[in-house]
Formats: sequence, structure tokens, C-alpha cells
Amino acid sequence: AYNIHVNGVLHCRVRYSQLLGLHEQLRKEYGANVVPAFPPKKIFTLTPAEVEQRREQLEKYMQAVRQDPMLGGSETFNSFLRKAQQVRVGPGPRPSGCTKRPGCQSCFSLQETQQIPTEEVVLEVLLSNGQKVKVTILTSDQTEDVLEAVASKLDLPDDLVGYFSLFLVRETKDGAFSFVRKLQEFELPYVSVTSLHNPEFRIILRKSYWDSAYDDDVMEHRVGLNLLYAQTVSDIEHGWIVVNKEQHRQLKSLQEKVSKKEFIRLAQTLKYYGYLKFDPCITDFPEKGCHVVVSAGNNELNFQVRLPNEQIKEGSFKVTRMRCWRVTSSVPMSNGPSGGSPGKSEVKLELAFEYLMSKDRLQWVTITSPQAIMLSICLQSMVDELMVKKSGGSIRKMFRRRVNGALRRSDSQQAVKSPPLLDSPDASREPMAKLSSKLTSVSLRGISHSSSANDVGANDFHGNYAFEGIGDEDL
Repeated sequence: AYNIHVNGVLHCRVRYSQLLGLHEQLRKEYGANVVPAFPPKKIFTLTPAEVEQRREQLEKYMQAVRQDPMLGGSETFNSFLRKAQQVRVGPGPRPSGCTKRPGCQSCFSLQETQQIPTEEVVLEVLLSNGQKVKVTILTSDQTEDVLEAVASKLDLPDDLVGYFSLFLVRETKDGAFSFVRKLQEFELPYVSVTSLHNPEFRIILRKSYWDSAYDDDVMEHRVGLNLLYAQTVSDIEHGWIVVNKEQHRQLKSLQEKVSKKEFIRLAQTLKYYGYLKFDPCITDFPEKGCHVVVSAGNNELNFQVRLPNEQIKEGSFKVTRMRCWRVTSSVPMSNGPSGGSPGKSEVKLELAFEYLMSKDRLQWVTITSPQAIMLSICLQSMVDELMVKKSGGSIRKMFRRRVNGALRRSDSQQAVKSPPLLDSPDASREPMAKLSSKLTSVSLRGISHSSSANDVGANDFHGNYAFEGIGDEDL
């Protein structure tokens, strides 16, 4: 069996035969000329080198499928990932007389699978103010189903549901939340959160757009207004939004008057309104080993950097000046029980982006953080939103559409399609594994490439199609 990681966290375990079945189904539906080539079968038992070669081939195959707009967004592919998540694969009974540790490679040749039964369960989803919304769902319900169930429980109208998303978070000691990832369309939220076996991990409902102009749409309805108000109050209480004494006094007065719209209007003028704040991490800018707090919002990544001399510096990197970015990770290749926590399953995650520092100078900036993939997803969703605005598209149409009577997200609003990764069955190997692939080609139009030794090949990064829109006046 191969471990498939999605967004840096173990998603499921699958066999070669299952992946082959997926391939054959895709070929049947889309044709051999559309679906990428699949690693061939072998007649004889594979050597360790051949096992690793197959893993790399399968990983490239899964990346190619996931990055193809038609194949990656197909119900066949997403259904495969959802069904695979419902199956737990583990070592079978240990051979008689075996003295090796449980979960060793020898024992893993005897695998047992256990289908998670499809049944009604109660799932607890948090709101920003800590309120718990309990919804009755099926264990097999995907993210969109759960989001709709929460919206129905809250009486949030259909045309506002798409302004919100479900996030997997880890509750910190001070009651704040550390964001792990945005739940994807092919996930089963109940399985995702319960498989972590840790009560600190929760699912939370938050707004999923960046431009505060869209707040007007949300505030048109009572429930939307209440959700936005609760999130704003929470962000202020946890220090995500910067408030001085006079502003705090004004906000307090509006709270006492229960003037929610006026409260939000005032908050919109404050520093870091609408930003997502990440846990302290490490960056190599302006110099290696600097401690930094990164916030995402207003189409930028904001850095609050603590230099080695303890001096604090602040600066921002605009998403439109990022030529591309990439996410890399050291992924443990253990075949033992997975995903006790995302922090344990990710040895090291890095987000690196190539930034246009001046008209003719590109420079790589690296952030080392367990939340690197969440940062990447934020960047991509900012780009998506910018491009929809640039094309004159409707924000309502961007978020949701109806397909065969069922509510589904539009392609333009899907988060970064981080391709699944396959771990080698060889438990002793822990290579560096790429978590992202190029989304679209980018021409530099005369701007020189970075000469950094860290440059990557064309298939190793997310190209930023918003970068093409930069003009001299933006510099």
C-alpha cells in the first residue's frame, strides 16, 4: 500500500491495483489521449529500487491528474479520494514467532482493510465566537455536504453559503485557533477530524474571501451579519486586528448598542482587518534564521520580523509581484499508524516565493512553517479573487453554481489543487518530496530569472497568472 498525502497530511492508503482501476476508469470516460500514462505492471516481485521507481512514477501520475482542470475536478477522481479515505489499511495479524516491532515491513506484507461504515453521526462545527453547531450527517458526506448542513442549521441562505468555508484548526491554550488547512472538496470532514484522534483538532466555519467589499453582500442577511460580526469580534479579541485605545472605546460603545454593522464598518478601517494570522515561524528574509509572524490578507503576505539583534521590522509582499511559489516537505515514510497530528507527520514544510523586488530583480523568499500549505492556499485564493475581479465576474457566481440540482463550487474558487503524494513502502527512506506543481506557464517579458541556486524546474512551482498584469506604475 502507498500513503497518499494531501496538503501535507496523510489522506488515505491505496494499493497499486486501486490506482490502476482509477486510471482505467478515467481512460474510459475521457480517452487515452487525455489521461497521462500509467506505470506498467510487473510480472516479477519488485526490488526495493523498482518499488521506489514505481512510487515516483505513481506520484507524477497523480500530480498530472490532479493538476488537469478536467481530470482533477472530475467526480471520478474526487470520488476515488473520498472512498479511499473511508478505508483504513493496517498490518494484518503478525506471523507466528515474529519478534520484530509492530508495523514493520515484514508484517505489512499482510494487510487488513477495514471499511468505515456509512452511518449517521453528529459532527460538531465551531463558529468564530466558540459557539458549537451540531449537525447530523453521514460519515461519507463530503465537505460541500457538511457546509450545506451547517448553513441549513444556521438558516444561512443558499446564495451566501459560498462566502464561507470549513477549516481544520487546532485549538491553542489561549482559546485561539491555529489553521491547519482548508477542507477540500474530496474530503470527508468527519473522517478527517476523527482520524487525528486528538480533541484539539476542530472544524471551524469562517468567511473564505479576502476583499472586504464583499462584506456588504454578507451583511444583507441577518445570519450572514451575525457570522461576520462574531468573526470580527474574535479576531479583535485575539489580537489579529490592531486596535488603539480610542478605537477600542468606540468599538465597545457600538457593541453595547448592538450596532453590528457599524461595528464591522469601523473594524474595516483597522490594521489587519480580514487577515489570517499564522503561528510564529522562521524566514530567510531579510537574513537567514529570522523569527517572523506572517499574516495573509489584502492581497499580500505581511511579515513582522524579529531580527537577531531583537529589532522588529515589518513589511509586506504583494501577491501580484510574486512570479511563482512552491511548497516542499520532508515527509516521513513510516507505514505505521498515520496522522496522529499534522505536526508529527510533517518533519519540515517550506513555502518559497520568487518576488519582484525591483523592475529587474527577482529574489526567492522562504518561510519555514508547518502551515506552509495553508499559506499557499491563501495565496492561490487571493489570485483567484483578483482574476475574477479583473475579468468583471460576479462574486456570487464565483463562489457557487448549481449542477444537476446540487450546489457545487465553481472551478475558479477551488483552493490550490495540491497534488496527492505517495509515500514509498520503504519505511527507512525519508526523501524531500515536492507538494506542488506548476499551474500555468508564466513569461517574464524581459525580466531576468533569479540566478539563485534554489531555482526549480518548470514543473516544481505554482506559476502566478496575476503576475502578468503588473505594469510599471505598480512598481
